[in-house]
This record gives sequence, C-alpha cells and structure tokens, in this order.
Amino acid sequence: MRLTPRGLWAFGRCLPVELGRGGLSDDKREGDGATPIGRHRILGMLYRADRLPAPQPWAEPIGPQDLWCDASGHPAYNLPVKAPFAASHEALHRSDPLYDIVLITDWNYPQATPGKGSAIFLHQRRRAGYPTAGCLAFRRDHLIWLASRITRGQEFLIPDLACFHRAKNTLRGSGGAKPPARDKA
Repeated sequence: MRLTPRGLWAFGRCLPVELGRGGLSDDKREGDGATPIGRHRILGMLYRADRLPAPQPWAEPIGPQDLWCDASGHPAYNLPVKAPFAASHEALHRSDPLYDIVLITDWNYPQATPGKGSAIFLHQRRRAGYPTAGCLAFRRDHLIWLASRITRGQEFLIPDLACFHRAKNTLRGSGGAKPPARDKA
C-alpha cells in the first residue's frame, strides 16, 4: 500500500483519502494535525461489534470503556486504556461512526516517545474534504473493503509528497483506476 497524489493505492485500487489538517510531516508532533511521512505497518484492528461484523478474525471489539491515551507525559501515552482514566484521552467507543473500524498503525506505538504524536489510525472519514488530526480517513465502504483485505503487519508508505505539506488534505482516487507506473507500491 502506498499513498499517491491520487489516493491510497491498495490491492489494485486507488482509494480517496483525507489526511491531517497539518498536511504531511517528517517531524510529527502531538497536536500538530500532521500525517507522518514514512513506512508504517498495521499492528491492530478495532471494530464496533454492535454496528458491523468483524472485518478480520484478528480484529478486536471496541467496548464502552475503551479509550486511547494522548497525554504525552503519562506512562500510558499512545496506548489503549480503559475508563475511568483521568489523564487526557480519546474515546474509541463513539456515538458517530468515525471509529466503527480502526486500523492501528505503528506510528510511535507501542513504544512511544513523548510528544511524537498519538493515535495515528486509518478510520472512517467525517465527510469528503474534512481533514483529520493526523490520521488517514476513508469513505465507509472503502474502509470496510480495505479492512477485509489487510493483514496484521501490512506495510504502507506515506512518501514525502511536497504538494501536501500544509496544503490540500484530500487525495482523490477513482476507486478503481490504476495510478501512473511511478506510483505503484
């Protein structure tokens, strides 16, 4: 899998993707809204069992107590935690469908460096053109399709696409067209 100027090239398709409001960055920091450049891996998958079937046998259900710590000074920084949890965190069990499927990346995880960014996921987008806080976000049908094909440990590349540094945050693919040869992963 590889991010291209047209979208995420994965399994023979180019999927439109929303990126972080801070563009792409090779110096990711907590709260900067940037999507980190580099070679990453998918280390886990979470899903809302009350809303859809498990996309993969290794996917883990999200429950009402499931949170993700984003407090950079806390020992559980960039790790899943359970409620009640006093330090800063993000709820994984949401009323909206944003985290119905969450693909967990290896960005600063599981061994986190304080301040280098947390919760870099692949998840459902809010709407077309709406940037993320650093994640990669997809249409629901595209995310379900991707999650059903991905393997634990799957690598994906976010190259240094200079045109997306603090610029546009939406990459539009056709959903099925092949990118130019130079973009093949």
